Amino acid sequence: MNETAGTTPEERAHQRVKSFTDLMWHVATYVIVNAFLWIIVPGAAFWVTLFWGIGLAFHVVAYFLDKRGGQSRRYRRFLAEEQERETGDPA
Repeated sequence: MNETAGTTPEERAHQRVKSFTDLMWHVATYVIVNAFLWIIVPGAAFWVTLFWGIGLAFHVVAYFLDKRGGQSRRYRRFLAEEQERETGDPA
């Protein structure tokens, strides 16, 4: 996530919420697709699970290293943080 000076706190908070949502969709898709693969084609499922799991691990690490947040209650917290950063006053 590249924070530029021209973005508003609302836009930055919205981007942080979107990052969390994207990660959760990635995790859910991984679990569901791999569950079906293990049921249908166990031999091939190992390799899909392994390499996709590595990709998912990188996504999780990137999420936490960038200190991104979550959904609705987190949105309010992040919005307050962004407004504080912009004004310099604690909310």
